[in-house]
Amino acid sequence: MISKIDRFLIFMSMNEVPNKKQETLLEKFSSDGDDAFPTVEQILFEKTLWQDVFSASEIEALRENYDPQQLDGSIENMTKSGIEIVTVFSEKYPRSLIDLPDRPLILFAKGELSLLEQNCLGVVGTRMPTSYGRLVTEKFVKKLAEAGFVIVSGLCYGVDEIAHRTTLNAGGKTVAIIGSGFSHVYPSTNMNLAREIAAKGLILSEYPPSFSAKKYTFPRRNRIIAGVSKGILISEAGLKSGTLHTKEYALEYGKDIFAVPGNVTSSKSELPNMLIKTGQAECVLDASEIAEFYGLDNVRENKAGMFVELSFDEQKIVELLENEERDFDFLASETKIPVNILNSCLTTLEIRGLIKRLAAQKFCLA
Repeated sequence: MISKIDRFLIFMSMNEVPNKKQETLLEKFSSDGDDAFPTVEQILFEKTLWQDVFSASEIEALRENYDPQQLDGSIENMTKSGIEIVTVFSEKYPRSLIDLPDRPLILFAKGELSLLEQNCLGVVGTRMPTSYGRLVTEKFVKKLAEAGFVIVSGLCYGVDEIAHRTTLNAGGKTVAIIGSGFSHVYPSTNMNLAREIAAKGLILSEYPPSFSAKKYTFPRRNRIIAGVSKGILISEAGLKSGTLHTKEYALEYGKDIFAVPGNVTSSKSELPNMLIKTGQAECVLDASEIAEFYGLDNVRENKAGMFVELSFDEQKIVELLENEERDFDFLASETKIPVNILNSCLTTLEIRGLIKRLAAQKFCLA
């Protein structure tokens, strides 16, 4: 059921009304809750309080653009397409964004919104990485995904795309924050990747489905990446990279910044090297340093005193066996790992000496 406030915010987003103006209107009309909130029609054609917010030409344009049947049809189409509409008044609105300045007042989502309440880490960088940048991004992201981080990025070329694909290949969860509507994913070559992320993770936008990306939407998208993430990892980027915007938002929001040092002769390593030099970012040489920073290190010691790295699926199994023995059916039900892969993981863990196989298809930590 779409409330009057939600309907108002959907209409405003479809007409590209700036956040600050929407916030001003909400302050005027939302203090008594949705029951007392005026309809879009009343705001457009009856209310006079809002004339100090818009110019006469802006008001006229909004009135001309208002078509109640078209608005309701758009909302219905979004629902049928599996798009969840989350406003700042919704219980599902991300807690990490609620107190930020210039927060998005409305979000359009496909996938698991609950991922935003987990340990999210933003991974950003250049759209044209070198072979070093590609290697570093893949190496870090694979380990971070296996350690349980939800990897957040922007679905663009380069580091963004590598971060999303590497996470999916590792069996982890990823969130794509895009600077357009779902019907106009940029770049269009990543449309299939967007569909896969929506099915296995989350794709999020503050723009309605029909909205095409514009030059200004990418820097604004970056504030959401910084907002939902505990920290930001910059693997490779130049000083003029759009990554600079994400860095600035992260600093403003008090988020952690991690940077991978690079070749001092490479322009693609200028930003991380500068951030490390000026103390704005933590220098990291391995993903385990980030995992340890947040207490999510997924490295465990076996009986021989050797440290072994666990995959994302293996980590889930070990966590379920932390306090007591479990049977195969319980592990399959709780982890949602396909039976054939679960069998393989259990065998691998047993060979490594991390778990014991008991009678009646039960398992425990070694």
